[in-house]
Amino acid sequence: MNLIDLPIHDLRQQLRSKSISALELTRAYLMQIEASNPQLNSFITVCGEQALAAAATADNLLAAGEAQPLTGIPLALKDIFVTAGVRTTCASRILENFVPPYDGTAVARLRSQGAILLGKLNMDEFAMGSSNENSHFGPTRNPWNLACVPGGSSGGSATAVAACQAAATLGTDTGGSIRQPAAHCGVVGLKPTYGRVSRYGVIAYASSLDQVGPLARDVEDCSLMLQAVAGFDPLDSTSVDTPVPDYGATLKKGVKGLRIGLPREYFIDGLDPEVRSAVEAAIATYRQLGAEIVEVSLPHTDYAVACYYLIATAEASSNLARYDGVRYGLRVDRGQGLIDMYSASRAAGFGTEVKRRIMLGTYALSSGYYDAYYLKAQKVRTLIRQDFLDAFEKVDVILTPVAPTAAFKIGEKTADPLQMYLSDIFTIPVNLAGTCGIALPCGATADGLPIGLQLIGRPFDEATLLRSGYAFEQATEWHKRKPELS
Repeated sequence: MNLIDLPIHDLRQQLRSKSISALELTRAYLMQIEASNPQLNSFITVCGEQALAAAATADNLLAAGEAQPLTGIPLALKDIFVTAGVRTTCASRILENFVPPYDGTAVARLRSQGAILLGKLNMDEFAMGSSNENSHFGPTRNPWNLACVPGGSSGGSATAVAACQAAATLGTDTGGSIRQPAAHCGVVGLKPTYGRVSRYGVIAYASSLDQVGPLARDVEDCSLMLQAVAGFDPLDSTSVDTPVPDYGATLKKGVKGLRIGLPREYFIDGLDPEVRSAVEAAIATYRQLGAEIVEVSLPHTDYAVACYYLIATAEASSNLARYDGVRYGLRVDRGQGLIDMYSASRAAGFGTEVKRRIMLGTYALSSGYYDAYYLKAQKVRTLIRQDFLDAFEKVDVILTPVAPTAAFKIGEKTADPLQMYLSDIFTIPVNLAGTCGIALPCGATADGLPIGLQLIGRPFDEATLLRSGYAFEQATEWHKRKPELS
């Protein structure tokens, strides 16, 4: 088997036994990036020289017996993470040449664990999108079908794992931006509970919803990545000071006796028949493994998409006010005064979808409309969160599809923003509730496109999610499928 096909837990063994070196492994990934990126456009920036230098250091640590859990493992990051000395664009023209002076907390924790940074990955501009078509650097393509989207906004992160361009990646999830692209690309993606992973050094889209999480080849790799980045951070006021369990210790406990809830509101008429069939087969697998299947209700689900787009756009309009052409980023100065400079810089620097969301959010927060829209949406959000807490009185995990369909064609939904927004209908409620969810492969369409299964857990109970996902993986072969790139 090719080195780059192996999961992290196998690579760690080979690095420690000296079967391979970190330099050899890093060169293999860089060659794969060079060969496949012209087709996929998943990387915005490749850090070849820095990665090889870090690999040489990793080999010295391995030889000295001083390896950390991820020493010598080549990873890549969504280009929303601030990285010292490495360009961080957020896929926007307005930050095209921004080079940060420091690492965000999640990045620093990966580096302290010995990980090697291969580069920064393509995404929807400022994480706004469900298809990865809203990037200043062009769309990323799905490795299973180059005519299709990989999902968004962490489409580059999912593509890089599926196409073996990195051992694993980090993404961010505001309304499903880890889980939806993971499902469309056939990899595992975890959105931890809000507050589990620090957001310090992550460029903000919607601050009360954004959360950092891993995308990986299998559930065990996902648990290793979460273990590396989770935990309290005094630099992030929303970080929660609660113990981080040893996820590996409970991974193989199985699901016998576990109660899995099926929310009736998620199995709707608009669900694609192939997606429904794959998810029903997954439910049957869990029954065979000894789990108890229970019907539950999340009655405010219908309001989730509207509620999300009011809250997210309102927070985005506030967060993106800092890009004014003065403090950092692009400046377009026409010499006609300060306000004209602000307007010209933002008009030239932001793409169409970002401008749409800024205008929607500004309207929702404006005088006379705040109570009617933003405040009402926050009240609905409380009801949605209570739905989940009530359901978790009856079950340990909730099972749903990740998305109503498999990956769609590039350009298919760009003319209809509402249809695009509905791509996240099954993932958005998890962000509004602030709890955790994981997507993992559970089937394929007749055309070979991956289909994803979503498991939703109690707040800060990622251990049960990982345990449930691992049990499904051991009983099926879907996570072993790989795309064939020409």
